Amino acid sequence: MEEFFHSVYLDKELCKGCINCIKRCPTEAIRVRNGKAQINNKFCIDCGECIKMCSNHAKRAARDSIDILENYEYTVALPAPALYSQFNNIDDVNVILTALILLGFDDVYEVSGAAEIVSEASRNYMENNKDKWPIISSACPTIVRLIRVRFPSLIKHLLPIRPPVEIAAQLAVHRAMKKTGLPREKIGVIFISPCPAKVTYAKMPLGISQSEINGVIAIKDIYPLLLAKLSEVGDDVMDLSSSGRIGIGWGCSGGEASGIITDNYLAADGIENVIRVLEDLEDEKFTNLDFIELNSCNGGCVGGVLTVENAYIAHAKNKSIRKYLPVSVSRMAKIHDPDLKLEWTDEIEFKNVFQIGNSVKESIANLNSVERICNLFPGLDCGSCGAPSCRALAEDIVRGEASDKDCIHIFKEYFNFLSLKLSNLSQTTISTPNDASNTVLDLEKSINQYFDSVDDKEYMQSDDPEHNKDNT
Repeated sequence: MEEFFHSVYLDKELCKGCINCIKRCPTEAIRVRNGKAQINNKFCIDCGECIKMCSNHAKRAARDSIDILENYEYTVALPAPALYSQFNNIDDVNVILTALILLGFDDVYEVSGAAEIVSEASRNYMENNKDKWPIISSACPTIVRLIRVRFPSLIKHLLPIRPPVEIAAQLAVHRAMKKTGLPREKIGVIFISPCPAKVTYAKMPLGISQSEINGVIAIKDIYPLLLAKLSEVGDDVMDLSSSGRIGIGWGCSGGEASGIITDNYLAADGIENVIRVLEDLEDEKFTNLDFIELNSCNGGCVGGVLTVENAYIAHAKNKSIRKYLPVSVSRMAKIHDPDLKLEWTDEIEFKNVFQIGNSVKESIANLNSVERICNLFPGLDCGSCGAPSCRALAEDIVRGEASDKDCIHIFKEYFNFLSLKLSNLSQTTISTPNDASNTVLDLEKSINQYFDSVDDKEYMQSDDPEHNKDNT
């Protein structure tokens, strides 16, 4: 398996080379080179922000189709809580769960039911680990990856409990094998996901070595199929639900925190807001917090890029659906699976993907080069160079992935310089081969002097008008 697997990818045929995506990426993982966007796999955290921003639909999320059901003798659907709020006039989630059975799944196990188990396990963990407060939720794969590459000091605060979808997959497999007698390889556990980050999790999870999820179908792909099946449900609604208000509430921002049952919590959603919270937390600006819930998507999972409903409307529908439900239905005491694994088995390690040197000495030298190059740029962060900021371009230059002439302002100066020299050359009288050779050497010398001047900040900022005139 690759060290960096990602579900977000680029369709180059659709890419127009605009710079909307590079400005939105929270980890500056995108560049525009040769008229096409490029995604740096080391920097990408699969948040899906580029998918939202791309008006040309060139950014996409890899996922499975409904045809994956044909690969298994017995299939179990794992619907995310966000699925329920995509439909109108739904007051009983059993209607949607029954539609999943009619669609071709043999069984359904609610992720929201597993979420209530995770909430209970989280409360127990927090009670026994007060020295690690505030505990940071690890349910959103994007957040875990973001902390892993940008906030190493906060890794110790991550909740080391598997996300609800993984718990649901384990329980679904156990129930299916017990019910059918089939071996594990003939049972397909299919998650219905609101975001690409969970597709990445299924392929390359953090905290465990391998996921029990066999496939991931996007909510927006299965939505029209379910919509057609809802009319067939009629009065034959199966009693399949195993979750209450706490579990279904996980679909919205603040839902997980409410299941912790504490007043000293913070809930933030939207990747930019999340980064601000993590920066403040790293600077120890927060006090007296027990728990921090972070969701990369606006509004929580209901705002995922693989959903169909407006996030705010979906949030309102989620509240309406769980209004009259019991507080919780699934509990640890009801689970009869001795092999159920709740906590992580692997440690999350810091991955310094943004380093610009192979040693401390080299990194310091390269950082000094970045600062020097940054001072040559206008500091406009216009994105015309294909990088999201002047500093990002400077880092690319130090890494050997770009040139200072990628900056349109420096290129303009260079072009004007060449025009002036060529104009002077056209006025030079050449009568012998030696004259021609000397003229070329003089031009080459002038160009080299120009590039030397670009590397000298004081030269570029000279107060001598004649000096500046000669080098513009």
